[in-house]
Amino acid sequence: MGDLDGQTFCITGANTGIGRDTALALAGRGGRLVLLGRSLDRTQGVLDEIARIGSEADFVACDLADLSSVALAADEVLALDVPLDVLIANAGLAGRRGETAQGFELAFGTNHLGHFLLTTRLLGRLREGGPSRVVVVASDSHYAADGIDFEAVRTPTRSVTGMSEYGVSKLANVLFAQELARREDPSSMTTYALHPGVIASDIWRRVPWPIRPIITRFMKSTEEGAQTTLRCATDAALAAETGKFYADCVPKEPSEAATAALASELWDRSEAWIADL
Repeated sequence: MGDLDGQTFCITGANTGIGRDTALALAGRGGRLVLLGRSLDRTQGVLDEIARIGSEADFVACDLADLSSVALAADEVLALDVPLDVLIANAGLAGRRGETAQGFELAFGTNHLGHFLLTTRLLGRLREGGPSRVVVVASDSHYAADGIDFEAVRTPTRSVTGMSEYGVSKLANVLFAQELARREDPSSMTTYALHPGVIASDIWRRVPWPIRPIITRFMKSTEEGAQTTLRCATDAALAAETGKFYADCVPKEPSEAATAALASELWDRSEAWIADL
């Protein structure tokens, strides 16, 4: 028997890195898992480990860079007909250039807009059981962004490294968590954005050699990186907190660019972008 028996956690990007360690830690405490990822083959190892632990897990195919895939994934999660206690928006990419299936800048479309659609589609289920939590894995990289160019996020990546766009996408993560907190009754749902630390995870897998081993050499392990996520997802001491940004398991002031006005504008624009799905 674990302290999370009877609770269901939905996690994106749980096949590797921080998401994998988060899923296994939750399963070890008795949590039921719903794992969203692009490939069952790449997620099967985690599903097998959860089964060996003795917990339940379902897999739902989801490509966050394709909003049509995200919409279908949300429907499939709802069709499982299980309570949803915690949604962890963990998946992300960095250091890649391109655009999503719907023509958004790749990092913004994947890291923010895919999760925005998924979360808003699941809000009804999250509200049903309450109190529930939405945990958004952001990054200290959001401090590098001084705002959001809403025209630029509708075009392919412009920078050579894609890292400035990554910072914008992480600012969007923080803003989304803040605005969701303002829109939801904190007695039934709380939200958290967090910086997991600088982690040597697969998020950097597309950064070219020899840059990748240089930037990952002194990073934290994925197990260490999962700790702040786990605290935001499960710690009863945080049940009365909502809309805050965390790092090293404690609250931290977000960027000055993370204003209520920008969060509201981002929400409204995001709603309009997904309206036809």
